[in-house]
Amino acid sequence: MTKNTIIDNTGHRERLRQKFLDGKLTDYELLELLLCYAIPRCDVRVIARNLYKKYGNIQNVLSASIDDLIVNDGIKINTAVFFKIIHKLTLMHYKTVLDNTPIFEKYEDMVNYCKLLFCDKDIEEFHVFYLDKQYKLLLDEKHSSGTIDYSNVYIREIMKKALNINAVNICVIHNHLTPHTNFSEQDIIITNELKKSLSVVNIELLDHLIITPTEVFSARKSNLIK
Repeated sequence: MTKNTIIDNTGHRERLRQKFLDGKLTDYELLELLLCYAIPRCDVRVIARNLYKKYGNIQNVLSASIDDLIVNDGIKINTAVFFKIIHKLTLMHYKTVLDNTPIFEKYEDMVNYCKLLFCDKDIEEFHVFYLDKQYKLLLDEKHSSGTIDYSNVYIREIMKKALNINAVNICVIHNHLTPHTNFSEQDIIITNELKKSLSVVNIELLDHLIITPTEVFSARKSNLIK
């Protein structure tokens, strides 16, 4: 690397930092700035460009698995771990918000938490958010893991857990691996069976969310909960 290359690269990094401080950084430039800290003595513009082109946005880069990340040119284990640390810290932030704030007051934070929670899954998972009477999160529990297109729901186990921890409201969430995949007929049936069963013990099913790679679908907003 020549002296001029180092000077030019340093100037570019300083411009990125200043744009960040001014609140004018694009998502792509934010990815580039992160790479500047992860790979301090290298021009990372080509690496950032290739990552953004492959994954589509910075969120998908941060949520990709370490094994997936290190096959990319210029990405070694330290950089992959750096990305996963940021991913983990972001999850922790949203989890703290949900622990201390009624979820429907911070609905966007809940959705973002769910997106991060499911973004690197390669099978379907079914999670239950157990909530108190103020709609604050008592427990986020993975209820079951399934296959690429199916996960089991055990209504009796959900009721038992809710009663044991004094939850009075519940949200359930599961993921679809295929983009744009809305509620299936079976999803709608199990949603209303769960709502009916919970109501017997005075527990309300507030919503059922489906997280896909491109969208989030809400049973309540879609008027699927009767």
